[in-house]
Amino acid sequence: MAGRCVAHLDMDAFYVSVELRRRPELRGRPVIVAGTGPRSVVTTASYEARRFGVGSAMPAARARRLCPQGVFLAPDFAYYREASRQVMAIVRAAVDVVEVVGLDEAYLDLTGVPGPVAAMRRLVAEIERATALGCSIGIGPSRLVAKVASDAEKPRGFVVLSREQACRRFAEAPCGLVPGIGPKTVERLRGLGVETLSALGAVPATRLAERFGPRHAAELQRRARFEDDSPVTEERKVVSESRELTFDEDIRDLERLEAILGQLVDRLCDGLIAQRRRGRTIGIKVRLDDFSTHTRARTLADAVATADRVGPVAQDLLRRFAPPRPVRLLGVRVAGLELSDRDDDEQLQLVL
Repeated sequence: MAGRCVAHLDMDAFYVSVELRRRPELRGRPVIVAGTGPRSVVTTASYEARRFGVGSAMPAARARRLCPQGVFLAPDFAYYREASRQVMAIVRAAVDVVEVVGLDEAYLDLTGVPGPVAAMRRLVAEIERATALGCSIGIGPSRLVAKVASDAEKPRGFVVLSREQACRRFAEAPCGLVPGIGPKTVERLRGLGVETLSALGAVPATRLAERFGPRHAAELQRRARFEDDSPVTEERKVVSESRELTFDEDIRDLERLEAILGQLVDRLCDGLIAQRRRGRTIGIKVRLDDFSTHTRARTLADAVATADRVGPVAQDLLRRFAPPRPVRLLGVRVAGLELSDRDDDEQLQLVL
C-alpha cells in the first residue's frame, strides 16, 4: 500500500479467549464471563453465546435465561492483564509506533513498512503461535478506516480497505457504525431523516449545521466519508478517559447500577493501565429516562489508575446522587490524566 498506512488490531472476544486457553475443553461451547452475585452482569461472551442474544453488560440472570446451557465463568482480570501484556509485547516487537488503547486493541502505524499486509499476516500468526489467541485486523489509510475494517468480519477477520472502498462497503450501514457517532447523535440524525452513512455524507451541510452547529456538522460528515488524519502516537494527548453504556431498558435498581458501574470501572482501569496513565479526578455520568444528564466528580490528592482506587469513589458518587428516576445511561470517567512514573509491573502489582 502506498502512502499512509494504519492497522487496527482487535483481539477477538478477549476475556473469553483467554479463559479458553486454560480451559480448552470449553471451545465451541457458549461461554460467558460474568460475576457470580445475584446482581452481576456479563463482562463478555463467546461468539457461540452471542448467537443466543447474550451481550456485554447484560444482567447475568438474563444471560442465564437466554442461554441456560451456557458455561459461566467468574472474571479473572489479573489473568487478562497478563495475557494483554504478552500480546502487546509481540506487537511492539514487530512495529515501531504502537498506540495501545485498551487491553485488547491497538493502532499500528505501518507507514513506510515494507509489505504491510504481509507483515500483519505474520504478526497475526505470531500472536496465535505464542499466545493461542486470535485477533482481527483492519488496514487502511487512517485510524478510522482501520478501526471499522477490523470490526467488519470478526472473528479472525483481516480486511484491507481504501477510503473509497470503505465508503462503498459501508454506505448503507447505520451512522452509529463509525466511532465518534454515539447513540444520542444517531437519534438526532434520525430526526432529520438521516439513517445511513451515505445519507449523512450527502445531506446539505447547512441543514446539518442548523441542528448540530457548523463545527460538529462538519466533523460528522468527515466521519461519514471516512476522512481522518489523526496520527498514531504512543503519547496519546488525552486529558480524560471514560467508559459508558446506554441500556436497552431503563434501570431503576441501585444495586444493579452499582454492579454495572463496577464492570465499567474495570474496563476503564484496564485501559488506563495498558496506556500507563492515571488521573486525579474521578467522575460519573448518569442520564435519566427523561433524557436529563447529571455528572458528579471528585478530585483526589494523588493520581490513580486501578479499579481498587477508582471504584470506591465512583460507587460513592453514584450512591450520593441516588438517581431519582430510572437510568438510561451510566458512565465513569478519570480526568486530569498524566503518564505514570511507574512501569507496568509496579502498577499491575497493585491489583494482583
